[in-house]
Amino acid sequence: MKKITLALDEDAVEAGRAYAQRHQTTLNALVRELLVKTVSAHRDAAVREMFRLMDAHPGRAARKRWTREDLYA
Repeated sequence: MKKITLALDEDAVEAGRAYAQRHQTTLNALVRELLVKTVSAHRDAAVREMFRLMDAHPGRAARKRWTREDLYA
């Protein structure tokens, strides 16, 4: 696991520590969890958008039924 250094306002750090303590975790774990959730949400949204675009595109296969031989030819 990589370590990073963050510069945060003292009030934010104290509020974060208090929040973490109330939720029986650490400030480090809280920041890690929030970062993972944020990145995952963005990635999930991008995947949903890609599937939406694929579903919306008519394609060029003219409803051709592909066989294994077609795909590996």
